Amino acid sequence: MTDTDVQPTKDNGYLLSWLWRKYLHRHKWLLIFSSVLMAIEGSTLGLIAWMMEPMFDTAFSAGSETALWAVGMVFAGIFFTRGVTSIGHKVMMTTAAQRTSADLRIDLLGRMMLQDNAFHQTHPPGYLIQRTQSDVGAINGVWSSFITGAGRDFISLIALLGVALSVDWRWTIVACIGTPLLILPSLVAQRFVRRRAREARDLGAKIATRLDETFHGIIPTKLNLLEKYQITKFGFLTGKLVRAEVRATAGTSSIAAMVDFTAGLGFFCVLIYGGGEIVSGEKSIGQFMSFFTSLGMMFEPLRRLAGLSGRWQVAAAAIERLKELIEAEPTIKSPPNPVAAPQGIPGITMDKVNLSYGDVTVLDGTSFVAEPGKTTAIVGASGAGKSTIFNVLTRLVDPQVGTSLIDGVNNRDMSLPDLRSLFSVVSQEAMLFDDTIRENILLDQTNVSEERLQEVLKAAHVSDFLPKLADGLDTQVGPRGTNLSGGQRQRVVIARALLRDTPILLLDEATSALDTRSETVVQAALDKLSTGRTTLVIAHRLSTVRDADKILVMDKGQVVDEGTHEELLAQGGIYADLYELQFKTKGETAEARALKPAEGFNAALPKPKRSLVARLFGRLAGRE
Repeated sequence: MTDTDVQPTKDNGYLLSWLWRKYLHRHKWLLIFSSVLMAIEGSTLGLIAWMMEPMFDTAFSAGSETALWAVGMVFAGIFFTRGVTSIGHKVMMTTAAQRTSADLRIDLLGRMMLQDNAFHQTHPPGYLIQRTQSDVGAINGVWSSFITGAGRDFISLIALLGVALSVDWRWTIVACIGTPLLILPSLVAQRFVRRRAREARDLGAKIATRLDETFHGIIPTKLNLLEKYQITKFGFLTGKLVRAEVRATAGTSSIAAMVDFTAGLGFFCVLIYGGGEIVSGEKSIGQFMSFFTSLGMMFEPLRRLAGLSGRWQVAAAAIERLKELIEAEPTIKSPPNPVAAPQGIPGITMDKVNLSYGDVTVLDGTSFVAEPGKTTAIVGASGAGKSTIFNVLTRLVDPQVGTSLIDGVNNRDMSLPDLRSLFSVVSQEAMLFDDTIRENILLDQTNVSEERLQEVLKAAHVSDFLPKLADGLDTQVGPRGTNLSGGQRQRVVIARALLRDTPILLLDEATSALDTRSETVVQAALDKLSTGRTTLVIAHRLSTVRDADKILVMDKGQVVDEGTHEELLAQGGIYADLYELQFKTKGETAEARALKPAEGFNAALPKPKRSLVARLFGRLAGRE
């Protein structure tokens, strides 16, 4: 069974009640005042129908000029009142609707940012964007129809029905003879519309995800000639969305059309039944006109209300999805009684940590100690669990077994804000926002002096390239920092980390994507950044970790070796083999090797036999 085949689990009353409790009650006075104005506007239709009788029987038939003036003034007053109240309630209700939509979007974004990595792995960005923008927009569109018409039409319907009953209750019953025929088809149509609306919402999320991936991967798309492939995939999803939207519209329209069928039957029956009373003189022309005016006006608001019931199903499908996201509880959260974060420069201890994603083991009894104020490097193949260690320390993910201690304090015992305020992270992907360099460094810090900012810019070597930019610190970096080079982006991120001034620094392949010149500058900034901090470094290039106080060698989720650079070389094993592969190249001087970009650790963790052959071949060739 697909997601779109699932039947709606919440009825309309439940969803409306949830929407009121969570959001609408905040604007109750706007809603109350606008409802009063809406009721006044709606009742004017009843007055118009009621005035038909004195207009025909008193003004026209009796030929009274005074009555004609009086009736005309009443009609003018009715339409003036209708116009004023219409403006008033629409402005008030629209204000409430827009504020409610804004509250929904803000709450939704806040809840989604609280979720852990597992949530975001199963909910891609396109899906979440669709929920935040399109679903809230769908609710707002239907809500606008409700607030600008539903209340008014309901009051109008009651007022017109009252006028019709006052003229002749039997005619009214005859006119409504076909109404019971609406009930069952309308219920069937509403369920159909709800299912199609859910399907359209899901397809919209898939389309948003496809667009997000296409635009973020535009360069690989061009280089691999994937334009036609991407268009075909997008066209397939768009075609399915068109069909779902058309079917939903057909269902919504059919509900309103049923009212037309009923109205036609009602008019026919009243003409046949009541026509004789008009001819015989039992009823006056004024009464006839008043009844038929009220009847004719009655079916139009009824038609709009019926159509609105179909559009509500579209909104209900969106509300269900939003409700699920807003009420989803994060699996990783602060403890009820958190302990204070440690002060000073802390050490880090990871003790027998096991972490699995399904059947895949990522960390398998991982244990190590990173001493306070020193640099600990982590090396190993992709998939060895290096980056997962960072995620465990910062509680982006919690392991199934084991503990992580920050200066002896279990990281699960601290509040998430306190824990994460201990860390600064510089990764291979320098994450910048589409804002100025200044804003990307400061972020939410508003009390930074200009002297402190200049000090950070100099230490991170950002001041080296600022004079080359026309707007300096106020230069827009572009989406994801595309207006800056890789080295410049990294230096901006390092400046951000320096300004945060946290006691623990996590470096994840911070220089692996840079050329040699940029790497030299960025490495100097990183050296400055790591001074006086407990630093953990993930690197494939051993040239960046040779001076570390301790190097941890990981393989298959375990720390299989540790020591200084010299100790690990003397011991042999994986690290020594890796070092040999990266640096022992025939015919190169030490200076040349130092300038050459190192090969990645992933290139090959050699098998024992292959490593032995390589060493033997090296000796025969005179390399060692």
